Amino acid sequence: MTPESRLQVGVDVPWVTSWSEEPMTGVAPCPSVDGVLAVGQVERPGVGRPLYSRNHLFRQRKSVREMLCPMCGKPTANDDRWSQTGHWTTAGAVRAKNMGVWIPPDMADSHRLFDSGAIAPLHRACADRALMYCPHLKGMADRELKAFPDAWLIATLTVEARPQAVYSNLPIRSVPAVTFLQLIGVPDYDG
Repeated sequence: MTPESRLQVGVDVPWVTSWSEEPMTGVAPCPSVDGVLAVGQVERPGVGRPLYSRNHLFRQRKSVREMLCPMCGKPTANDDRWSQTGHWTTAGAVRAKNMGVWIPPDMADSHRLFDSGAIAPLHRACADRALMYCPHLKGMADRELKAFPDAWLIATLTVEARPQAVYSNLPIRSVPAVTFLQLIGVPDYDG
């Protein structure tokens, strides 16, 4: 049995990070996306070694849906949401990446959006700590923390999953399964 790490989840290692003893489990209905089919993963944070470049599937989806800080795992407030890796873009640019289904049709292509990707905003204190200690973030050209807008859209990122055949004479159909959720900040939209 793999021992628990001495590194503390939410302090030394981001809460959303996968650990080596958290393998994927396949596709099943998942509460993180209201019972929709999603790729699952074992929950054993702090066991094994941290896989810093890989977000845990369930914790990532939960962080975006519930606006939980990816560093500490606690809720963030509207006035304390900061992004280190997000960038400003436009509705037209998001539509051009085939993500337009998530944007209201009446929103102008020129409307500014904040593409946070698959990373929910952090508390300011957690973002400052991450910038101080994370080699990946230290190496980024743009290290400016950006305030996250008070309104947002959530887009699902999916893969095509093929269920295992129970009977070999039946055709097997692929089905979409959620992997991650993408977060898009929407400032100044009255819809």
